[in-house]
Amino acid sequence: MSFIPILLIAGFVGGAIRGIFGFIKYQYSYKNVGFDIGYFFLMIFLSGIVGSGAAYLVTGNEIFALIVGYAGGDFIENLYKTIVKKGSLYEKNLKDIKIRKE
Repeated sequence: MSFIPILLIAGFVGGAIRGIFGFIKYQYSYKNVGFDIGYFFLMIFLSGIVGSGAAYLVTGNEIFALIVGYAGGDFIENLYKTIVKKGSLYEKNLKDIKIRKE
């Protein structure tokens, strides 16, 4: 078995863990938040893909790939927050909504 697939799997697991923690944080941060099972699994899968990509770019062992996979999701979320200047990926910014007065 090749070493690269093990690193990708470890990165995927790290990213998925990051996605689960992010989802739990979101659920407990806001009131009346619904749970959509399809959205949950989609976000976990996408977080895992990001983690695999981050682990692929960094060489190391399985534990390091797991950590990099987790951190890759944090890096992308914080980059998004910096560019868009929002406190959260989920936060609605009323300044971004343009309502025409007619």
